[in-house]
Amino acid sequence: MGQRLQLHEVFADILETDNVYFQPPNNLKMQYPCIVYNLDDIDAEFADNTPYALTKRYSVTIIDRNPDTLLVKKIASLPMCIFNRFFTADNLNHYVFLLHY
Repeated sequence: MGQRLQLHEVFADILETDNVYFQPPNNLKMQYPCIVYNLDDIDAEFADNTPYALTKRYSVTIIDRNPDTLLVKKIASLPMCIFNRFFTADNLNHYVFLLHY
């Protein structure tokens, strides 16, 4: 199983549902609460001007109607994860994290 698919499973376990979406198309009808994530960056470590270690960074968004969702603490507790921002849209709460995985 690839690294991204392992991450997908981690999110599904945290959410306890299959409402986990990787780079969903705009026309997808999502079920809430959900986790949406996409590749945000790839960090490279260099030696002799050659990359020897690559770490992918994902933007991870929890979308929930509940402003006090317990999912925030569960995602924030993942290794190499930092909170980035919060916003509301369409009466839904969006918690955005950056996760190196």
